[in-house]
Amino acid sequence: MFQLRDKELARAIVEQLKSRDERLTVMHVCGTHQDTIVRHGLDGLLEECNVNIVQGPGCPVCVTTPREIEMAIALAEAGVTVATFGDMLRVPGAETSLQTVKARGGDVRVVYDINEAVKLAEQGTEVVFIAVGFETTAPTTASVLLRELPDTFSVLSCHRVIPPAVEAILQAGEVALNGLIDPGHVSVIIGASPYESISRRHGIPQVIAGFEPIDVLMAVWMLARQVDEGRSEVENEYSRAVSQEGNQRALQAIDEVFEPVDAAWRGFPVIPDSKLALRSCFTEHDASRRYADVLAPVAAMDFKEPPGCICGDVLRGVCTPEECALFAGKCTPQHPVGPCMVSREGSCNIAFRYTHD
Repeated sequence: MFQLRDKELARAIVEQLKSRDERLTVMHVCGTHQDTIVRHGLDGLLEECNVNIVQGPGCPVCVTTPREIEMAIALAEAGVTVATFGDMLRVPGAETSLQTVKARGGDVRVVYDINEAVKLAEQGTEVVFIAVGFETTAPTTASVLLRELPDTFSVLSCHRVIPPAVEAILQAGEVALNGLIDPGHVSVIIGASPYESISRRHGIPQVIAGFEPIDVLMAVWMLARQVDEGRSEVENEYSRAVSQEGNQRALQAIDEVFEPVDAAWRGFPVIPDSKLALRSCFTEHDASRRYADVLAPVAAMDFKEPPGCICGDVLRGVCTPEECALFAGKCTPQHPVGPCMVSREGSCNIAFRYTHD
């Protein structure tokens, strides 16, 4: 295995990339990749190599729709204890946020995992856990739902799956891409196989990558090599953690608890089979059914992005954070207008932390 902090290897990769004439545009779909790229200055370095690298919908908090945010707010305002991850509290809704509801006396709890939410429910509190994340976090939600649970506990599933979103991006064709860097964490769960049909259908090279700077540089070089050789395959740079078949036990748990349904993502139209909904046998712990009367008015409403916010365009790779007129002015991590500035996996938050003076 190559050394993950090998400076000479990094220089060699950069020289190989600089020797090419053809410009590459590469998209990744992972907030951790974006953090690595910007924190270590790889975006500027790769631009010197005639490589444009952009982030797609790799932030789970960011792709959660305004409607789902409003559902969580409605539950909290109805007196239900809402448990969720810290980033979700500060995502602005149409008029308020979970953080504001909490400040007004609503019972909104920040938890580190779903098990903390279960412990609250075991104390007799009506608790809804807002389940956010991709295939990386879905197995944890599934494994808990397969246990015996208090009848005071339920889940509002906002889980999404990555391959359908990649398919949607390629079908839309808004960004002319030469290759894709696939997310390492997600791929540990799903393996390399699910990406193969995407490469076949769209004739696009893909590389699964880890999170060290060398991982990213290697992935870009592997994509460049595929382009130069006229190949469109799925290669696994992150073989130290990702297998071809993935984590079968985790996948089995996901399949037992969830079923894929069509759903919108923030910035995207409805993407087929891209959201994980609880199967009917878990109705008693499905907040969307259990609190249908509370959520029905929200489901009937139409929600738009905040005026001036281009988070949807950023999530599709159409724009960069710096192209937003609100960036680092009206919209900052302390006073976010959109979710991409809230989450530490969001492009805007990352750009602000590492590049804003």
